[in-house]
Amino acid sequence: MRILSIHPINPQQRLIDQVLNHLRTGGLIAYPTDTCYGLGCSIFEKKSIDAIYRIKRLDPGKPLSFICSDLKHISEYGHVSNRAYKLMRKLLPGPYTFVLPATRQVPKLLQSKRKQVGIRVPDHPVILEVVRQLGHPIISTTCQMADDEYPCADVYDIKDRFAHSVDLAIDGEYIHPEYSTVVSIEDDEVTVLREGKGDVGPFQALLEVE
Repeated sequence: MRILSIHPINPQQRLIDQVLNHLRTGGLIAYPTDTCYGLGCSIFEKKSIDAIYRIKRLDPGKPLSFICSDLKHISEYGHVSNRAYKLMRKLLPGPYTFVLPATRQVPKLLQSKRKQVGIRVPDHPVILEVVRQLGHPIISTTCQMADDEYPCADVYDIKDRFAHSVDLAIDGEYIHPEYSTVVSIEDDEVTVLREGKGDVGPFQALLEVE
């Protein structure tokens, strides 16, 4: 497994290029976010997505979330209502996954039966720069096997658990693993599906007003 230490403030372009080349040729990467380490690939590499399902022993009917680089990028893959836009503008980048109605840009493999999709914009400059330069999203699923109690907290964890299945990892040092807060917004209806690291206060206040 190659481990790349990419500077969070001034990412070295030669290292970003290595990640991009790996993704463009169907590779899997482990990468840091603002909640935990993620496991991902290009959303347009079906074989790589199938590999993630196989490695993590996931239910094939369980849709995977993905990472966009910013709010404008989100609107290419999810239908963003006025309420969703106002909330996401305040909270992103941040530790949230927003479940939105999917656009036609989203591969069917990543849509739920209700044609919804989970999208993240984590507050971590390295992975956002990778996605920005790649030009399309990457899969966002926790770097964690089905029987693991906790997600990977550093690259040593990743090497122990994924050495035979993941060829490249970005070192974001130690991350205390937490899950993102998951919020569904459809037709301006807001539902908190899972409480995680992201503060649910803005959504609770909104629901109380209603």
